[in-house]
Amino acid sequence: MAVQQAVELGDLAERLETARSIFVLTGSGISAESGLPTFRGIGGLWRTHRVEELASPAGFERDPQLVWTWYNERRRAHLGVEPSAAHVALARIEQRAADFTLATQNVDSLHLRAGSRNVLELHGKLREAKCTRCDARRPFDATFDPDAIDHDCGGMWRPDIVWFGEALPRDVLEAAFAAASRADLMLVIGTSGIVQPAASLATKRNTRAYVVEINPEETALTEQVDRSIRARASDVLPQLVA
Repeated sequence: MAVQQAVELGDLAERLETARSIFVLTGSGISAESGLPTFRGIGGLWRTHRVEELASPAGFERDPQLVWTWYNERRRAHLGVEPSAAHVALARIEQRAADFTLATQNVDSLHLRAGSRNVLELHGKLREAKCTRCDARRPFDATFDPDAIDHDCGGMWRPDIVWFGEALPRDVLEAAFAAASRADLMLVIGTSGIVQPAASLATKRNTRAYVVEINPEETALTEQVDRSIRARASDVLPQLVA
């Protein structure tokens, strides 16, 4: 399909106004517009350690203090940036919509900080830790003390995010598929369309919506969407709510 070259938003603004149900899927690109590097760009540990050592259950079991050292770096990076104009615009769209669901692959909480409320965090959230044994949860801010990993139940505190090799939370994923299936307008923002099962939310197998991709680069979903806008979400979305 032909890629949209000029950002002409009149028709999209009208669709946004008349949509009965809106579903949004976001990926790391929207957070990059806040100045947040991708997880591989935070800290130096990725250059000297394999992904299995830092973001997997086996790696955590081998060296939980190493894993927490890296996730503390990520958490501080999250707190060091502010929501982008795109995050803020999505929160404003939600305020106007009768039925609005935002599913994100990001764990940085920027959508919540921008004011979005009906947010499904597909890959978890780095503002909390959870116990490996009893599933208890506790918040943490900039730093989690690596010497306080042990929980009273005999388990260990780990980041409350989905690691490589783990399944997405079933209730969150089911809620996302339900929202995608009832939507008549879908915005797909800042995601490569490669990571599954999140990317499948935007395919016509799972939604009847008019699907609009907003991304400066072509993605694995580009040929499957109804419209592709080659621009930053922070340049497009504020125009829609102006």
